[in-house]
Amino acid sequence: MAKEIHLQTPLKDDNLKELKIGDKVLITGTVYTARDAAHKRLVDLIEAGKDLPFDIKGQIIYFVGPAPARPGMPIGSAGPTTSYRMDPYSPILLDAGLKGMIGKGPRSKEVIDSMIKNKAVYLAAIGGAAVVMAQSIKEAKVIAYEDLGTEAIRELKVENLPCIVANDIYGNDLFDEGVKKYRIMNKE
Repeated sequence: MAKEIHLQTPLKDDNLKELKIGDKVLITGTVYTARDAAHKRLVDLIEAGKDLPFDIKGQIIYFVGPAPARPGMPIGSAGPTTSYRMDPYSPILLDAGLKGMIGKGPRSKEVIDSMIKNKAVYLAAIGGAAVVMAQSIKEAKVIAYEDLGTEAIRELKVENLPCIVANDIYGNDLFDEGVKKYRIMNKE
């Protein structure tokens, strides 16, 4: 049965052991943003043996390119980006210590295998509710790759950012399970 779990970043293995697919997660702490162009640059740094612009160990990356902030707001609407675009880069970042990813849509077998190996999770954000997601973001600042515009890496301070566990550390896949349940229901 799905639970509601509060998570504080940075994440630790013990935090992730209790998570199961379908659980609602409310994240508080620091989350970083990055999309495919920023992911490529991060992987290039890792492969060159250089330091990343933030300590990736135990962190969460939210796949988002937020809209510009309105006056007095820390960020504009911040809906998730389709995650498969980050699949070529995610295993390398997971090997470097990344513990969580937030996006929309299913992940590849290679990414799921890497999550199992590295005890990491993939969280589905609320697609189509970018304004709701932005309400949980209390601060946002660009920390790297400002030339990428909305795709620059941002450090977000979040409070109760809502997500659903889509892939847990045990290899369970909410997208796969959902399809199986749908097929069973339609056979009855």
